[in-house]
Formats: sequence, C-alpha cells, structure tokens
Amino acid sequence: MGLALGFLKGQTPIDEDEKGGLLIETIATQEELNEFEQQNIEEAVQWVLSRKFKFQDVFTEKFIRDLHKRMYRNVWSWAGNFRKTDKNLGIDKYQIPMTLKVLCDDAYYWTEHKTYSPEEIAVRFKHRLVSIHCFPNGNGRHSRLMGDIIIEKLFGEAPFSWGADNLSQKGNSRTLYLQAVKAADRGDYQPLLSFVRS
Repeated sequence: MGLALGFLKGQTPIDEDEKGGLLIETIATQEELNEFEQQNIEEAVQWVLSRKFKFQDVFTEKFIRDLHKRMYRNVWSWAGNFRKTDKNLGIDKYQIPMTLKVLCDDAYYWTEHKTYSPEEIAVRFKHRLVSIHCFPNGNGRHSRLMGDIIIEKLFGEAPFSWGADNLSQKGNSRTLYLQAVKAADRGDYQPLLSFVRS
C-alpha cells in the first residue's frame, strides 16, 4: 500500500497490517487520512450530542469500544477492536481487557463516592484510558471524547476546551498537552486539569 503516514511526537505509528485495514483506497497522505478521520469523528460527536448517557453505561468496555467504532468505522476496518500488537505506548496487548475493567470499576466508584470532583474524574479517566492505549490508533482523540462525555453528559458541566486547539497537529498546544500528560503519568494531575480548561 502506498499510504505515506507521518507521525508527530507522542503519536502511535500504525504497523503495515493495520494500514491494510484502511477502508478508503484513495487516501495517500497523512493530510487526507486526517481529513477523513475528522469527518468520521464529527459524526460521532453529533451522535454523542444527541444522546443521554448513564454512568453504568459509559464506564463499560462495550461503550468504550462502540465509541471508538463510531469515531473511525468509515475509515478503518479495525475500528472498535482492541489492538493486536504492542506499541511504543500503552500496556501489553493481552492486559487491555482486564486493565480497562479495573479503570471502569474505579471510575464508577469515584463517581458514587464523590472521591474526586467531576473535572478530576473526567481527567483521570481520560489519562488512564490513553495510557492503556486500547486501539491501534486514535487513542488520544478517543480518550478526549470520553473525557468530554463524562464532564458534559454525565455531570452536566461545561465542556473542556483542550487548549482550544487541534491537538492532532504540531504546535504549542500539543506540546503543553503532552507535558501535562507526562506530569499525570507521574501522578501530578494539576497541569492536565489546568490544560483542559485553557
């Protein structure tokens, strides 16, 4: 396949087998791929905006997989399926289902017991989800949409701004975002909590 993909720092490269899952044969560049993915993501966002959700439905493997599928199903045949290869980020591929279940159980507990503020629940969930890296690609955008669903649809609070920029593109906002994620990796969630409202 002649698909030429370029990856920014912090992005997960797609291996050759995963590239074979591309559903649109005319895509030849990263820019074209980004455009088709963004169109599909916007359809998923419209679906999210038109629905009501319950905590017990959102904090499940089924919902997480279904959302990824909605975000990428018109572009990738593997949309919504857990990755079958290990990546430069994330846990071992065999640990994904159990680690995801622990995260969902934790989030449900945090919510029921008001362990953290709604913002911190959304940010912690987003961070741990992207750290698992469930899917071959799209984990950052997927985890941010999950954070948006949690803060807006479950808690009824104002949406996150995510630095008011496209974090899939190179720039200052992406750099600040990655620095905040790395701080969260070390257990310091304050930079990420600040970033989501910047």
